[in-house]
Parts: sequence; C-alpha cells; structure tokens
Amino acid sequence: MKVSLVQEMREIDRRAGEEYGLPELLLMETAGGEVAKAALSLLGTARGRQVCIVAGSGNNGGDAFAAARYLLNRGAAVKVFLAGNPEHVKHSPAVMRDVLTQMGIAVHTLAEKRDMDRLRLALHFTDLIIDGLLGTGFAGAPREKMREVIELMNAAGKPILAIDIASGVEADTGKVASVAIEAARTVTLGLPKPGHYLSPGADHTGALTVTDIGIPYPLLTAETIRQELLDEKLASSLLPVRSRAAHKGMCGRILVVAGSRGMTGAAAMASEAALRAGCGIVTLAVPESLQPLLAVKLTEVMTKALQETDGVLGGTGALEELLALASGYDGVLMGPGLGRAPQTMELVRAFAAAYDKPLVLDADALYAFRGQGELLRKCPQPPILTPHLGELARLTGLTVPDLREDLLGFVREAAQEYHAIVVAKSECTLVAYPDGRVYFTTVGNPGMATAGAGDVLAGTIAGLLEQAGKEQAPLVGTFLHGRAGDLAYERLREGLLASDIAAALPVARRQLEMNRECGQQ
Repeated sequence: MKVSLVQEMREIDRRAGEEYGLPELLLMETAGGEVAKAALSLLGTARGRQVCIVAGSGNNGGDAFAAARYLLNRGAAVKVFLAGNPEHVKHSPAVMRDVLTQMGIAVHTLAEKRDMDRLRLALHFTDLIIDGLLGTGFAGAPREKMREVIELMNAAGKPILAIDIASGVEADTGKVASVAIEAARTVTLGLPKPGHYLSPGADHTGALTVTDIGIPYPLLTAETIRQELLDEKLASSLLPVRSRAAHKGMCGRILVVAGSRGMTGAAAMASEAALRAGCGIVTLAVPESLQPLLAVKLTEVMTKALQETDGVLGGTGALEELLALASGYDGVLMGPGLGRAPQTMELVRAFAAAYDKPLVLDADALYAFRGQGELLRKCPQPPILTPHLGELARLTGLTVPDLREDLLGFVREAAQEYHAIVVAKSECTLVAYPDGRVYFTTVGNPGMATAGAGDVLAGTIAGLLEQAGKEQAPLVGTFLHGRAGDLAYERLREGLLASDIAAALPVARRQLEMNRECGQQ
C-alpha cells in the first residue's frame, strides 16, 4: 500500500473529480459512512449512546458532519460543534452541515466563552468524541481557540476518533508544534500518511484504519507516489523460496568485519543474526588478539584473525589482506563494534572504495564517513547504510532535532545524495533508495530500544544479501527484524535483549513463508 503526501492526496482528489467524474460530495458522503462505522465499532451500539462531534470549516469537518447523520440515523444522541468560522465553511462541508440542520440537529458554533462551556458539558457526558477539526492540510501550530478546543477534547478523558489524522499533527512529517488530539483510533481516507507512522504523530494516532472511500485504484497505486508500506504482504512476496536441493553455498557466504576490545558482543550478535536469517556460511573477521575469544564464543560462525596494530584493526597491508579475504564471499557487513581508531577508520574508507560486491555499513563503519558522506558515492556499488538517527545526523552534519523536522525528506535526500540504500532506524524505520523510493515499516515496538538491536538488524540484512538479492535484502531484513522483535516483545516486554530478537528470526521467517503460501492458494 502506498503512503501519500498531502499534495499527492490533493492531486488524487482532483483527478478523481476531473478524470473519473467522482464529485467531492460523493467521496465526502462515503467518508462519513466509514467514520460512522468506526465509531460504532468503538461504541458497540448506537442506541442510548452519546457522541460529540467537533468539526472544522474544511473538508475534514464535512466528513464529520456526514458521519453525524449516519450515527443519528442509527439511534445515537449526537451533539455537533463547529470550531471554525461559519462564514468560511467550504461548499461541500456546508451542504453536509445544512442537511443536519434540516434534520433538526443544531450545529453549535464556538465563538464565545459560553459556547466553550457548552462544549465542555457535552464532552463530560459523551461516550465518544469525533475529531473533524483540521485534517491533513494543517501545518504549524493551531490558533489559540483551536488549541483550547483540542485541550478540552483531550482533557475529557473520553475515547477520541480522529478523521484522517489527529488534529494538530502535520500529515507529511508527524510534527506536533504545540498540541494535538490524542486519538484512540484514526480513520484515514484512501491512503495512510507519513504522520501516522513518524513520531510524535504516531503517538497521537492510536489504532489506524485505512478506509476505501471509492477512489479509483489507479490513482491510489500511481508510480508517482514514491512512499510505500513495508507490510507482511510485501515482505512475504520478496522472501525467496528455498529449493529442496539447496546447500549452504547456495544460501549465501557472508563476511562480517566487526569487533574490538570491549565490543565483541556486537560482532557476535551480528554474525549469529546473519545465520538466523538463513545465510549458509558466515565468517567473522576480527583483530587477531580477539580471534581466540570469539572462536570459543561462536560455534556455527567461523572466525578469521585480521592484522592489527597497537591493539586495533588496520595498519600497513591491512587493506590488501581484507580485500583478498572478502573476494571469497558474496557480500560484507562492516562496522558493529569495530572501534573508531584513526587507522581503522582509514581502512573502512579504503575498503568501501575498492570492494565491488554488496556492502553493508553499520555503526562504527558509518562513523568513518562523518563529514565525508560524499565518499560513499565512490563505492563501486551503492552501499547499504544502517544508521540510527544519531549516526545519520553525524553523517549528514545535522542534528537529530533537525532530522525530526522532516525525517522522510532527509532520509530520501541522503539516499539520493550518497547513492546508497539507507535503512534509517527509528520508531518507524525507513528504507530509502537512490531512485527516491521510501518504505515505512509496520512492525517493531518500544522494547527493541535496547543495546545490540541495531547489530542484529545489520546482520539480518547481510544474511539475506545472496538469498533475497541486494535490492530486496534491506526490505525483507528490516521486516523480519521488526517481526522477530514483536514476537520477543510478546513474551518479554521491555526486558527483551537483542539476542532475543535474533533467536526469534526463524519463527518470524516461517510466519512470512506461511503468509506467502496462503496468498498463493
């Protein structure tokens, strides 16, 4: 499923009317019916229940007015308030409002203090609040009266159903400048928006439902929309089918270059995650002083000692040694726990510039390019970068708050600027490609905010390089990692460890395989 930017959704609405002859009023009517269905699912029944609907003057308000009529017809007691200027109500919302008036339903304006008192009283006695205030076209901070209305709605302590997006959240970025509706559920129309998945907007969305309001399918799937959900359907379609005649050499040979004193765990977890993702052969290359330790720690992963100088990786002849070793593998993961010694950073940059096979750069390998991101364009193949937001900020010369201003835009720009596939780890991990495509993950949980989770992700992606292909490995790997994290979270909640995510990878993979098999029947 595509994820729509505000301007893209406006274009969809325009084309639906001009090219397909679908009038705005018809789409608004359908939207109102879908909102009413969602309200009834929260209420259980309409009869004897009270619903407070707060609308704005735009199309979001029109959807709310239409929903009010459906709920009234089902027997709910409906109170309707208009927070916008009555003189500024657009044509289609005005039609929906006037129908309510003809039915004998008062639409109360919120102009004076006594009007706000009436709203406060209605909120106190209601069973459900419907937010039809601002919609996806909103940006910036709500004006004073609108802010007061939002605060009253939140303070009521009643479940809130938001139409399209919680009022106060910017649809393209997820930003909340001051206040926003704290929705229990959001019904979004046609396509989801970035603000549903990116924090803080994601925290205001509640349970998200994407509804079909009759927009023609070709408009919703247009190639010009460059954002898409990385969901189970997509991930299972990309997961390769393993032949019964497969052997370990056919399932990928991956070299992991990782580890330094005090950071052997990162190297071990990344290597084991590659195997858990189904890779046939994984070799971990570490500084020679650490090789005996990791050889004992790791049973299924082979280990290889690399030249070190003064206790850290690198030095004269190190590049030639590493390139010769890597030539026997299908791809390389470089970085987890590698350390940041100058000679190690120099080795990372030189290796990336010379290695002509799939390359995953994580953690300390990304640190090697801080302030020198342009060097990534010189890699023989577009590398796969797996930064968390702090690492992405260092790479781009920005701050994390800067990135949060427009995470989607900055991640997309980084992928294009560095000619790389960027897996930006956050509450909603984004996978961006140099051609402008960006995928939003739909799995993952707060328990995965634990040391080593990123090492497991990098290893998972590396382990799939040969199995799924370089283009698809970041997508399949990111989904498998998130699903495995969700499986571990069900048992362990906030106490889960990164190793628990790795251990759950085979079960997550099996679930994807079963989903694919069911889809083929």
